[in-house]
Amino acid sequence: MNSASMTPWWQALKIRREIISASGQIDDVQMSLFQAVHGAGALRPEYANPTYYGDITHPTGRLVDLLAEIAIRLGGGNDYLKARSVTRLDQGMGGGKSHACVGCYHLASSSSELACTDLGQAVFAKARSILGRDLPADLNNPHVVVLPCDNMTPGAPDQQYDGPATNLYERFLWRLFSKDYALYEHYAPYFNDKSKIVEALGAVNRPVLILIDEIMDYVGNGLDGADKPELAAQDMAFLRALLDASNDLPNVAMIVVMIDSDALSLGEVAKERRADLHGLLERNGMSATVTTSDDFSAILRRRLFEQMPSSQVVASTAEAYESVLADRAWSRHVWEAFPAPWRDNFASEVARTYPFHPQLMHLAEKEWAQVSGFQRVRSTIRVFAATVFAQQQRGQAGHWVPALIGPGDLPLSDNNVREAVLGSGLVGDARTIANFRSLAEIEIVNQGDDDGAARRLDRGRDELVGWSESNPRASERAATYIFLTSVVGVRPGGRRGASAPEVKAATTVPDSRYGVADADGVVEDVVHQDLGMSAVEVVPGHGNNKPARYYLSTKLTYRMLVNNIKRSIIGEAEAAAAEGRGSERDAVIAEFAENLSNSGPFKKKIFVTADVSRPAAEVLATAGLDDARTTRLVLLDPAQFSLRNGTERATMEALTAATGLGDGSNRQPVEWASSAVFAAANSQRRTHARVMANEYLARLRALQTPEVESDDELKATGKRELADAKSQLEKAIRRAYQHVVYVYQPDPFADRSLDQINFDDDHHTALDGTLVWKALVDREKAFNNSQFTAKALLHNLREQDYGRPLPEIRDAFWKTPRLPLLYAGDTDLQHAIYQAVQAGDLCIVDANGNDVEVTDPAQVNLSSMGLRLAKPRAEAESEGADLSSGSASPGGAGAAVRGGRNTRAPYTPEPTEADGEDENTAATEKYVSFPLVGALLDNPDKTDGLAQVFRVLYSVLDENKVSYAQGTLQLVLDAEAADKLAATTRELGINVTMRDQ
Repeated sequence: MNSASMTPWWQALKIRREIISASGQIDDVQMSLFQAVHGAGALRPEYANPTYYGDITHPTGRLVDLLAEIAIRLGGGNDYLKARSVTRLDQGMGGGKSHACVGCYHLASSSSELACTDLGQAVFAKARSILGRDLPADLNNPHVVVLPCDNMTPGAPDQQYDGPATNLYERFLWRLFSKDYALYEHYAPYFNDKSKIVEALGAVNRPVLILIDEIMDYVGNGLDGADKPELAAQDMAFLRALLDASNDLPNVAMIVVMIDSDALSLGEVAKERRADLHGLLERNGMSATVTTSDDFSAILRRRLFEQMPSSQVVASTAEAYESVLADRAWSRHVWEAFPAPWRDNFASEVARTYPFHPQLMHLAEKEWAQVSGFQRVRSTIRVFAATVFAQQQRGQAGHWVPALIGPGDLPLSDNNVREAVLGSGLVGDARTIANFRSLAEIEIVNQGDDDGAARRLDRGRDELVGWSESNPRASERAATYIFLTSVVGVRPGGRRGASAPEVKAATTVPDSRYGVADADGVVEDVVHQDLGMSAVEVVPGHGNNKPARYYLSTKLTYRMLVNNIKRSIIGEAEAAAAEGRGSERDAVIAEFAENLSNSGPFKKKIFVTADVSRPAAEVLATAGLDDARTTRLVLLDPAQFSLRNGTERATMEALTAATGLGDGSNRQPVEWASSAVFAAANSQRRTHARVMANEYLARLRALQTPEVESDDELKATGKRELADAKSQLEKAIRRAYQHVVYVYQPDPFADRSLDQINFDDDHHTALDGTLVWKALVDREKAFNNSQFTAKALLHNLREQDYGRPLPEIRDAFWKTPRLPLLYAGDTDLQHAIYQAVQAGDLCIVDANGNDVEVTDPAQVNLSSMGLRLAKPRAEAESEGADLSSGSASPGGAGAAVRGGRNTRAPYTPEPTEADGEDENTAATEKYVSFPLVGALLDNPDKTDGLAQVFRVLYSVLDENKVSYAQGTLQLVLDAEAADKLAATTRELGINVTMRDQ
């Protein structure tokens, strides 16, 4: 059957209104006989109403037997001997003793009203079967004497209830005679006279029910605290006489609640009194209990829900699980691997336990009920009430709810559920309770239902997994079951925690898409100390007959400490990202990256620290990167800069602006961008580096905690793991720096752009300046050591470079992207020029064109504006002759230079004297260069000034006073004007680049 066709239990059952109004808590689950009798106004509990009491009380066999005997003893007339007179309720804490006492009180004081309930009908039917006749409906109007010893202080009577009474006997008489002072005075002196007590009981002329609740609260340490030996003697004498009198008198019944002495801490004298009382009860009465563990499911359903489920709903729910229970793989690897008696008659078990899964009820009935201190019925009701309320709230909100509430479905994210489990008596002491509370929050699910190791596994699961919708809390369910089997300490048979098959069983759903292999994966992740619960202890299995076991340890381990700290670090990083500030994790990565890097052949290393409060472009613009005549390896902080994985846009825009390649206002006024090379991290590898940084920081902090500092073993473990984490972090950071970015220009007339080098293997990193330089050499962006020779120099010189001052030649190697970077900078250039001069391939001339002799590379003064490069005189004259004969290269002086380094433009020789005829007529020229950069919008003064410059330039051109021109003019102007300018320029044979702005 498809589970979707089932009616969900939270729709099929109606939770009692008092549970809903208390948000899953049941304040009156621990009934008080005193409140049932004396409660008034707001203090009067609902169960003080016999009809309500009968409605919420399941008629268990033992409770019906007890009440039937009382009914016969009180209302059976001469057949009173067919029922015992004195009964001791000695069931443990939370076993239903007070609940039974309240039932006894209602039976005697409101028998007609109780008879209208299922419980009353069962009681009177049982009495009828014993007597063979009906009892009178009012049981002959019995009188009830209630001694609630848990609300009575020895030697300190309460006048409201005790009147003039002082000792226990007098308090009994005051209640027996309904405050009749005369009768009270008459019998008060005879506290130890059995015959007078019998006479007093007969004086009321009605059957009498005596209820003494929690007698040991009074005769135990209570009498010791009164420090009145005479009072203690009187009270014990009265109890001896009363027990004998009750046993001998017709139509008198007595219920005494006295729990096992093992549950009490008594002084020596109190122990003697208890032993005395125990012997009296053994002689005069019989012990009884009112519930068994098998009654749990029926009691729960009666207590939690207003009506029973329909048989059709129960049957369809059970049928939905049949395919999973019958599946071969599930049977072989799960059902047959651990005791599951509920599986053999699953349908009938579901009918008994609905809406709870038989596996959960088996755990409560057969295991929890055996734990010393577990308050059985009371604790079970509290746990399950909080659970059904929390699950119903999920269902009503449209969230997933299990078809049957199993052992992994107690929602520990709900405070009432968690505290009900921890306060049930399953956990031994306050410290252990606090530890398990912390484990539930950290390892399973937090109160916000959005975190916790197991919850994160579920939230991170791919929604495309076929069963994710029908079992969205699989990991949390597995972890919760491990938690529930861990809190009990040692389970029956000396086992700890849960076996692997049990945990898998706790994750099942009526969906064939969720198979054993899926359950294997879920459990494997949950018990993985890095992926799932760090506090889980694994007991390895040995074959199919002895599977692995898992339990949660409350003992602090180094792994637990580290994982807890790691979660806080991750939380800090997430908070920092949300607030737009840097995190400690990213700061550590930046620190390591800077320390791991080296400049190599680069003259300078610059680390640009992230400032996520500002745009990336602004951070680069203010980082001081434009350093003259210096090769720089610029390391970008991964916290703000990274490439690839779809997150590189901001980084590339910042680099474009920082290298002067931007448009308009985004373009930075830089000169030396060509000699800056940027090292950037890969976005995906940065994520891995952050994971490793979490590990490193967690171990660093763990070493500083008092727990580790004071424990030599933990400290040794911590130091070893810190060293390993540091090594892994360094490796991750080196691998993360995968990209190199630099300014690229394949030929002088192509647009400058950014090019990238990517290190795809794990042995290369952009943090190593030597490796970066080598990669640039391979791309012809740089020269290697001793590689820049005279031949290389000549190869990279263009025709227009001859005649330029040496400082301009030098600066070009740091400014111009088409020129490779020099390994040794000035030194390489000086040696290459010197070698070319010595070989006769170059000349160095002064401003007048006179040769300058150099005898050493150091004499090549690259800072002198008066020195220039020139071709050897013979070659220059030859080229000049070729020009005069009309054999100049195509395109003339303004021809475009193609092919970059190998193409030379015509050479214009330096001016000389004309035939030596007239010294005064010698023509003298000057070299003029000026920058032309700036915005002209809304700046009329600058616009007018620049227009004047162009008028002068037009004038000197028109007058034929310019012998040589070189340069590139970049303008942003009106589209129509741009077209006109471009057309005119192309008529000169000059290439024009145009693009939309």
